Amino acid sequence: MTAVWRSLGRIPRLLWRVQAMAVMALLAHKARSLFVVAAVAMGIAALTVIIASVDGARRKALEIVDFFGPDAVLVLGGDIENRPVGQRTNTLTWADARAIARSLPGAYAVLPMRSVRAVTLKYGNKNHEAPTVVGATENYAQTWNWPLAEGRDISEDDVKYGAKVALIGDVPARELFGDASPVGRTIFVKNLPVQIIGRLSYRGFTGGGSDASVDDRLIMPISTLTQRFNLNRSYFRGLRVRFIDPELIDAYRDNLRTLLRHEHKLDPSEPDDFTIISASEVLKFLTAFTGGLVAFLGVTAGVAILVGGFVLANLMFLGVSERRMEIGLRKAVGASSTAILVQFLSEAVYLTLAGAVLGVGLGVGLGAFLSRLGLLELRLSPKIFVLSLVAALAIALLFGLRPARKAATLDPIEALRGGGD
Repeated sequence: MTAVWRSLGRIPRLLWRVQAMAVMALLAHKARSLFVVAAVAMGIAALTVIIASVDGARRKALEIVDFFGPDAVLVLGGDIENRPVGQRTNTLTWADARAIARSLPGAYAVLPMRSVRAVTLKYGNKNHEAPTVVGATENYAQTWNWPLAEGRDISEDDVKYGAKVALIGDVPARELFGDASPVGRTIFVKNLPVQIIGRLSYRGFTGGGSDASVDDRLIMPISTLTQRFNLNRSYFRGLRVRFIDPELIDAYRDNLRTLLRHEHKLDPSEPDDFTIISASEVLKFLTAFTGGLVAFLGVTAGVAILVGGFVLANLMFLGVSERRMEIGLRKAVGASSTAILVQFLSEAVYLTLAGAVLGVGLGVGLGAFLSRLGLLELRLSPKIFVLSLVAALAIALLFGLRPARKAATLDPIEALRGGGD
């Protein structure tokens, strides 16, 4: 029994000696080790980017759906999905808005909107170019479920009399007023004096089919916008409709489509001249986009990891051939095949783990660069590091096992004779 315990007690010391020899072997072949680390790092960097980008895309999808609201749809003029040649985009009228508010079951809020792009806002000696100035009817913040940080919403009288008032987003408010309250102050919107009556709370994401933040906007009564910017008053670009029961949103959407086709006098064979978007369509699009992103980056990461694995296997086979004398000597003085196998596998694991750490660093750096360019939105999480380590261990075991077994099964006499040649 005592002999058994002594044997068990030698195992940690033997493992420690094997690990020390594995590290010494790697340090003795620095160039080869660095080459393997770099090859593995490229694959892990690609894996890091795909995990972070998918998590970022999912978070963006949830943010957009939350902002859009499960109880609402957005109707846009024109068929933006099929984009037929020669189609009109000005197809929504005030008669449509009135028909929806009066006749569509379940609808309790209808908000016509149009917009003007790239308008300069001025306050004192400060200027800010807002990507979007929106014109809307009363209760814009309420209909978009967008809380006001301060002030009041647009009222029915503001729309009726074309009042020169506006709600301001968080970005222009900070640019023009800093930390001071903008409510009650007058700014110039393309030389039109406008009083700020409310400030929209910060939402913190981009949208609207551009890189502009949803917080970077100004909202005016639609009557004021169309009059001061000389826009066609018969049409508007879009309208938002909110319904009572989110569970019935698909039925509401079908009823809305039927009503608008009737209002526009479209034959059954004619396509819609409008587009209805709900949170489910947004989520489906973003899910499809995320799936495509996963497929593309997944293939890229898989190829990069395979390349790293083949580099590891080939260089380890080369190392076994070059170290035949070393292996033969160790076996001749009593080293077991298991010890040789463990040493070579340990070398593979150390190389791939170093590649994983370097690869995560490269992936994070590349992701930050792509984020600044606006190409991807990444979300870093601990699972990136965990999955990278798992991938590194998998590479070591899958591609390092055969060279390690070859080293372990070498005949010591043949190895010494071959080394001497």
